[in-house]
Formats: sequence, structure tokens, C-alpha cells
Amino acid sequence: MIDLAEELKDVQSVAIAGHIRPDGDAIGSCLGLYLYLKKNYPKIDAAVYLEKIPRAYRIISGVDEVRNEIPQDTACDLFFCLDCADEFRLGAAGEFRKHAKRTICIDHHISNNGFGDLDYIVPDASSTSELVVGILDEEKIPFEAAEALYMGIVHDTGVFRHSCTSPETMEMAARLMRRGIDGSKIVNATYYDKSYQQRLIHGKALLESSLLKDGKVIFSYVPRDDMEFFGVETSDLDGIVETLVGTYGVEVAIFLYETEPGVYKVSMRSKSSVDVSRVAQHFSGGGHVRAAGCNMKGTAYGVLELLLSQIEPQLEGKDSD
Repeated sequence: MIDLAEELKDVQSVAIAGHIRPDGDAIGSCLGLYLYLKKNYPKIDAAVYLEKIPRAYRIISGVDEVRNEIPQDTACDLFFCLDCADEFRLGAAGEFRKHAKRTICIDHHISNNGFGDLDYIVPDASSTSELVVGILDEEKIPFEAAEALYMGIVHDTGVFRHSCTSPETMEMAARLMRRGIDGSKIVNATYYDKSYQQRLIHGKALLESSLLKDGKVIFSYVPRDDMEFFGVETSDLDGIVETLVGTYGVEVAIFLYETEPGVYKVSMRSKSSVDVSRVAQHFSGGGHVRAAGCNMKGTAYGVLELLLSQIEPQLEGKDSD
């Protein structure tokens, strides 16, 4: 556990950043901590740096204060690296790691081996947002910070449906709800509500999915051309892999989308018998036992075959290479 008040003693400048292509947990944890510091430590010059915030999350207070460009001078007293499994996934924000006097890494990815001066890594936690809530003074959490952190927990637990949801997760969520937030509004606006274009691309991905390995694996992918045709961004594809893994009889869902010609972002989900983090790590990725991802080059079906070569032994109760 981190003693936040102790860590902030004599600190004048703080930078906060999360992983590239930020998701709900990265955005929620970063903004939650930032808004807490802004309210309770007004003399500290705090700033949060993230890549472009997807449309769904822009209802959260403080989004307009997020900085997308990394300054030339990245020296600061303290750098918080949140929800990032390794320093390479910080992208350009990794410069803070190099020049900060001290770095604190808070994360819940099982693949994180620690790269801060102080590491608070709890793989069993539902989300980094949950861990951030735990280091804050509950009575001092501002309403706006509570909204952001609740959103982060909601997204990494699939609205409290995933196996990572623990009694502690629910207790942290309850702390945030006691700050007066409208949990249902946050869930609907950031998780369930989709644009018409999103519904179309989600439908196409489901319509063109395939069942493999006697129905234990489901696969789908979205090429770049389809994204351009429907006018969607990568963040608009969020939720497809979760829908796929909810198919009856399926153990593993594999979803790919093309980030550039011949390069695919891989997302995997599993229900009980397959550790997809092991598969992702084999291909230089990472994540959690039931949710993981990586980047791979080749054709969509070539990537699929490589992934299956690692998944199949686990389906058969054998160790993969």
C-alpha cells in the first residue's frame, strides 16, 4: 500500500500518465488521481497526459484538462505511471519516467514486473482505479474524482461481471457511490450507449465471426477498410471481444483489428480454462488471465493460426510452449 500523503511531502510538481490508446481504467485512474490532487493539494503543480480521449469517456469532468502533447521539459518531482504493464506502453509519456526525480507505478496487470522507484502492483485487483481508490482518503475524494474512478472500475470489470470483481472491488465502488455520484448514468453513458456507426461495425464483426475448435474458440476481425467505410475509430470497437466471449459454449474469444497494413491489435478473452495472458506474453504482449492482448504482424488468418498454436494446448489441458 502507498502512503500518498507521505509520498507528496515536499513535492511541487506531479505528472500523471497511463498507457497508449487509453481505455476506461487508464482514463479513470489518471483523472481520478489528478482531480484528487487538484482539490486536496492545490499548491502542487499537477498535470495528466494521455493520448486522445475516446468520445464515450468525454462526459467525465477534467477531460478537457488532459494534455495530449508531451512537453520538451519532462522533469518533475514525482511521476505517477498508472495502468501500464511496462514502460514501453507509456509511449511518448515514457520521457517522464526518464527525467522525473521519482516514479510511482500503480498497476494490476499480471505481466508487470515493476519499473518504478516504488511499485504498487496487485494482479488480483479488478482495476488500477480500484487501487487508486484504496490510497486516497475517502472523506476527501471530490465528487468529480469519484465519477472518474467509478468509471474505471466499471470498465475493467465489465460492469462488475468479470471474475476479477472481488468483495474489495465492491467495497471500493461503494466508497465512490457514497460521494453522491450517479452510478447508473456513468455506466450507461460510458459503457452501454453506442453510436449508430458503432452498432453497424459491431454487427458486422459478429455476423462475420467464426466458431473454431469444436465451438470452443470464436474469432472475428475488422480490416482497416471496414473502419474507414463505417467512419469509426479504434475506440469504437470496444466491447466486441466481450460480446464474442459471451457466446454459449465458447471458452476463448479472439478479436483483431488492423492498425496499419499488415499489423493487427489482438484482443483475447477467456472464461475458465485458458490463461490468455500467457498467450499474449508469448507474442510480446500482456494483460490478465482472462483478458489480454498484443500486437502482431501478418495476415489476419496467419495471426489467428499463431494464436491457436498457443491456445490449443491449454484447451487440451497441456502446457503451451
